[in-house]
Amino acid sequence: MIESVDLEPDGRGGEVLIARVRPKGGVGSRCSRCRRRCPGYDVSRQPRRWRGLDLGTTQVYLQATTRRVSCPEHGVVVAAVPWARAGARFTTAFEDTAAWLVCHATLSVVAVLLRIAWRSVSGIVTRVVTERAGAVDRLAGLRRIGIDEISYRKGQRYLLVVTCHDTGRLVWAGKDRTKETLGRFFDDLGTERAAALTHVSADGAEFIHNVVAERAPRAVLCLDPFHVVAWATKALDDVRRGLAGELRRGGRAEEAATIKNTRWALLKNPRTLSTDQRSTLAGIQATNGPLYRAYLLKEQLRAVFQARDLASARRLLTGWLAWAQRCRLPAFVKLAKTITKYRQLILNAVEHGLSNARSEATNTHLRLLTRRSYGLSPESLMAMADLTRGGLCPPLPGRAA
Repeated sequence: MIESVDLEPDGRGGEVLIARVRPKGGVGSRCSRCRRRCPGYDVSRQPRRWRGLDLGTTQVYLQATTRRVSCPEHGVVVAAVPWARAGARFTTAFEDTAAWLVCHATLSVVAVLLRIAWRSVSGIVTRVVTERAGAVDRLAGLRRIGIDEISYRKGQRYLLVVTCHDTGRLVWAGKDRTKETLGRFFDDLGTERAAALTHVSADGAEFIHNVVAERAPRAVLCLDPFHVVAWATKALDDVRRGLAGELRRGGRAEEAATIKNTRWALLKNPRTLSTDQRSTLAGIQATNGPLYRAYLLKEQLRAVFQARDLASARRLLTGWLAWAQRCRLPAFVKLAKTITKYRQLILNAVEHGLSNARSEATNTHLRLLTRRSYGLSPESLMAMADLTRGGLCPPLPGRAA
């Protein structure tokens, strides 16, 4: 209930609008944490203010005398008010607006627009995500998930993220890429819902495979095609750099430089090669048998995932393994051992048409967030990810979701 509205000087030559309010009825006697009706404890000596949405260019504050209540669960806490979240210095409408803006702009831009501190925006995001995540069960109905990790800072700092293949949404994120972190996800998921998982896609991380086999034994584990082809791409690049190094050591610097400049012609998808790169590739075919053989090995492994059916993929993979094992290229001989180890998981990915593409899309978005939100803690970064990729972005106040 609004009792009065006044303009007051803001101390910087301008004015702010102060709306003096009080909660209706028994609303002010509830715990701000659990909303349980509790006995009163005391009343604040000084009124408290909450920043509201601006009125044009004028800052608006709600002012009210607060009280504390004695909650049997949370102890003595400030009583709930209907216009703000617990522990907030801003109104709910202000925080929802800030959270919506964060989904569409950088934190620094939002901070300037709303005239608040940069870290205040981070705190708002955390409160909004906590409230909205508590109102929905994002782990309900999961059937097909992708598990991947992303580096958010130098020094082996990682987040482990879980994405739903059916919705494309981020459903869970945790700090560090360890079996303990993944175990926490399955703890949150629960035994019954873990048993309902049908497919899990992941990279070659052993700890992911082991935890999935233990906690979701009915799920089909699929090895992400992108990572498999990336292994072949790395092996090809190792061959190229090795040949260039041999030529340099043999005093053939000009030929070494020529091989060095073939990198993109070798690594790019054949369909996207430029005319010059096609000419470069033709030159390699004519003059450098080992390097061209490595290129063909990389492309044939890619072809496994483009096969029309599982039988064709199995034949292609069997042929690739036979060729790689006798190709006399150490990088590919080594890769053949890895592919043999994960052969069934690769065929699972082909059979079920599953990859970590949605997880990689989430990771790309998270990398953008790390640049937009440089300096955030991993907890704040996970809250940002939940807000922007987890379906927790609130609608603008006064508008439909």
